[in-house]
Amino acid sequence: MTDSSAIQSTYNSAATAAAAASKTSSPGSSADMLSSDFETFLKMMTAQVQNQDPMNPMDSTEYASQLATFSSVEQQVLTNDLLKEMGAMLGGNALQQYGSWVGKDVLARAPGHYSGEPVTLRPDYAAGADEATLVVKNADGDIVQKLALPIGQEEVLWAGVDDQGVPFPNGSYRFDVESYKGEELIDTEMASTYDTVEEIRNQGSNVIFRLSGGTEISAAEISGLRSGM
Repeated sequence: MTDSSAIQSTYNSAATAAAAASKTSSPGSSADMLSSDFETFLKMMTAQVQNQDPMNPMDSTEYASQLATFSSVEQQVLTNDLLKEMGAMLGGNALQQYGSWVGKDVLARAPGHYSGEPVTLRPDYAAGADEATLVVKNADGDIVQKLALPIGQEEVLWAGVDDQGVPFPNGSYRFDVESYKGEELIDTEMASTYDTVEEIRNQGSNVIFRLSGGTEISAAEISGLRSGM
């Protein structure tokens, strides 16, 4: 007669392995391991029932608990597979959704790209400010220009020329808005700029937009969209 305690020990080992697989292995390998262990479990369960002591049969509560344990692990693995498939589908849908944005201008709080044409800015002013200055920095972080801004002006065109009308080199420029109250600087905030979308791609769970100036931003950072200029 088969030793029921040995069978129980084998069952426990199979259940432990299956539970560990659901947490640490990839969905595909987890499912394969679970299937193998589940078949082993069924064989052990059958042997346990066939060889149990008629005078001391297996407790029905324990029997149900064993079945419930393996059922729970199986469902967990299937759920992980489903979530992975859903994630892939959502990523593909996101690219389809944003695909038409390539070639259009998006508004984001990021450096803008100057290529000989004026750069459109949307500055933010601090509450209570009565004066503002636009500080323009090149890609190296050097200040190349400072211009006075009328408080409350929602959209500003930076021409990209110095005080003598000489164009600045093409490239990426950062635009900071300094807000003053009297002579006191009370806040500095990067202005939002429009830039053209050149590429859209999935990166993990995010959709990344590569702009014409080389800047990369996520969809969450975009606050506006318009047709390309």
